[in-house]
Amino acid sequence: MGLGTPLHDSHVSAGARIVDFGGWDMPLHYGSQLAEHAAVRRGAGMFDVSHMAVVDLAGDRTREFLRVLLANDVDKLKVPGKALYSCMLLPSAGVIDDLIVYFLSESSFRLVVNAGTRDKDLAWIREQAGPFKVAVVERKDLAMIAIQGPDARTKTVSLLPLEQREAALAIAPFFGAQIGSWFVARTGYTGEDGFEIMLPAEDAAGTWAALAAAGVTPAGLGARDTLRLEAGMNLYGNDMDESRHPLESGLAWTVSMTDPERQFIGRAALERAQATEMDQLVGLLLEERGVLRAHQRVLTQGNSSKEQGEVTSGTFSPTLNRSIALARVPRGVDPSVHVEIRGQLHAARIVKPPFVRHGKILIQL
Repeated sequence: MGLGTPLHDSHVSAGARIVDFGGWDMPLHYGSQLAEHAAVRRGAGMFDVSHMAVVDLAGDRTREFLRVLLANDVDKLKVPGKALYSCMLLPSAGVIDDLIVYFLSESSFRLVVNAGTRDKDLAWIREQAGPFKVAVVERKDLAMIAIQGPDARTKTVSLLPLEQREAALAIAPFFGAQIGSWFVARTGYTGEDGFEIMLPAEDAAGTWAALAAAGVTPAGLGARDTLRLEAGMNLYGNDMDESRHPLESGLAWTVSMTDPERQFIGRAALERAQATEMDQLVGLLLEERGVLRAHQRVLTQGNSSKEQGEVTSGTFSPTLNRSIALARVPRGVDPSVHVEIRGQLHAARIVKPPFVRHGKILIQL
């Protein structure tokens, strides 16, 4: 038995298939992963993401601390409630984790980090926070529900605390939040609009049931993975980890080097990496029947070991009715490649992700 979220009993009573995910018992699906995927693309689906760690930072030097801790620059955050996506790096520039940071006030910020990395994340954050006298508090009292899809916001707003409803609908897209008794963020991991709500753990089960009654479909980890991959979003441990830096993981856009005075952890290593030839993270579309999976070899026309790549994440895309992947390959390779699947070579094409966003197919089939 793993750890259970405040919604564990709700998942079990709904007949979910429960699997281990980073030490947590989480729903893989509730019967049909394809139906759950379609609900998010066409209407509204909800995910229990309470296994992720919500971490509050407080202290007069919190902004200064985050300017050092994160590769992206928190000075972009000017308005309370605004959020920023960033990586947290080792001195080698390897990715410890990717996270979202929310600006609450000049002395208070909130981080949301991944479930599988929470222990090492918290240890690293606390170690780095010491010299800045920043308090680091994990909010174990909170649950987190993601409601995603074109109808997600309208189906959710009537269930929010009365005093937050109007403000929640006014949150600008994307990476904004409305701060109140519930923390309502216009963020997500599916390529669709919606909310991620942090609320008291004791309110979670009742809110989940009310959302279901409002026509929001419960969805599990399986649909979450196919949705995020269609949206071209990285998964920690697959598409990035401590052995790879953001520039070779499709995350250059999350690194800010515009301020030469901001010496964030990993900056020196990234500056050295910029002067070298590095691999790139690309999208793959399989041209034949088959399913792309992590660790499959990608062979280019050159076909030498130096010109080979590897699938980092792969799946069958319900929206495209084709197999898609993210893969790390050498720069400058020809778009026509082959992927080795069970000892056989299958034709594939390099494309620029995302594959699907806001219900629209963005690549040529």
